[in-house]
Amino acid sequence: MVNGDGIEELFPLGDGTADTTASVVCPYCGADVLIAVDPGGGAEQRYVEDCEVCCRPWSLTVRWDERGAAQVDARTEQQP
Repeated sequence: MVNGDGIEELFPLGDGTADTTASVVCPYCGADVLIAVDPGGGAEQRYVEDCEVCCRPWSLTVRWDERGAAQVDARTEQQP
């Protein structure tokens, strides 16, 4: 493919309205924290991030729906 012909078919970009922030309730201290999320990392992501209030680690799962809305699940490291 020359000059990007067909690139959008291989890598669809959507309409550019995916959430880049999300609100998370810390499973340890209960603080409501706004975090940055990156839709460019895939439709489902799992990673560890520390609470900015109590500094304890969350196991995060982030998913985006077809409208681009981010759904975030924060768990303690002991929760399955």
